[in-house]
Amino acid sequence: MLDPRIASAFDVPRGYLDTAAYGLPSRASAAALRAAADDWAGATLDPAAMDPVVDRIRAAYGAMIGLGAADVTIAGSVSQIVGLVAASLPPGARVLVAEGDFSSVPWPFQADPRLEVRAVPLDSLIDEVRPGVDLVAVSAVQSRDGRVLDLDALADAAHAAGARTLVDATQALPWLPIDARRLDVVVAAGYKWLTTPRGIAVAGVRDAGRWLRPAYASWYGADAPWDNLYGSAPALSGTARRLDCSPPWQLLESAALALELHARTDARAAFAHTTALADELRRAVGLRSAGSAIVSLEADARAVAAAGVRASARAGRVRLSFHVYNGARDLALAVDAVRAGLPVAA
Repeated sequence: MLDPRIASAFDVPRGYLDTAAYGLPSRASAAALRAAADDWAGATLDPAAMDPVVDRIRAAYGAMIGLGAADVTIAGSVSQIVGLVAASLPPGARVLVAEGDFSSVPWPFQADPRLEVRAVPLDSLIDEVRPGVDLVAVSAVQSRDGRVLDLDALADAAHAAGARTLVDATQALPWLPIDARRLDVVVAAGYKWLTTPRGIAVAGVRDAGRWLRPAYASWYGADAPWDNLYGSAPALSGTARRLDCSPPWQLLESAALALELHARTDARAAFAHTTALADELRRAVGLRSAGSAIVSLEADARAVAAAGVRASARAGRVRLSFHVYNGARDLALAVDAVRAGLPVAA
């Protein structure tokens, strides 16, 4: 059962079912963001004091996916990490991606003329992981419709084929349990389900990502960054920190509080809570259970909005998403709203 203290940490308007677009902050995260803006405006922001906060972000994200803080790197977006992975592959590397995946996953590979990229339907992706494939890049949960990939099966297939894996967990964490110890890179943008401010992304890289080239090497990739502001000889960390982008100071405390909150959440309880709400909505409108916190259906988006539900229009359908801060009242409102927006039978 989900700890009720998790949901009570948020003040979320009734009917907000659009976390797949952006998550809403806890009260503590929102207060931290306001305090950081005040410190910035008052010239009391201390950038060097932010380093321990970054350490907290690494530790919290690592705890969620089964890795240590030394295996976590920070960035501003998912595409930065995916681009770094693409830049680390040798010329001629064969990359397998899913058709219709969120653009930030396949595009960095497809835009690199050195690489051979093949897109296949998601349902056949795992079967296509065979010897000769160097890397598989895919979302754990599809942004457009909430389909969930079997990550254990992906890890098994990749291991058997000798392929590396990159998984975008932006639409999955923290409601979907993920064990990154069997995957090479697990990256997530923080501003959706992880409820951080936009501008924070985190990635777990197994074995500190020693196979990755620090293509965007910066001063912040050193173990002692403030002692390495100048110089021509790189002093990059031996941990995943060497892959870091310089962090957005004003966002860090808010992000750390968000990730720490979700790291304290039982992932199995979060999965049960969110998917139960989503599957109940599916059943109410005659759809089968799907085991995903995201619901995609044919409905009139304007009618759904007029009934008091905040959702998104994606790929010609209405997309609703249930997070740990949603409950029975949101479900009841969603059922009425979706029924009001369903197409009328001829």
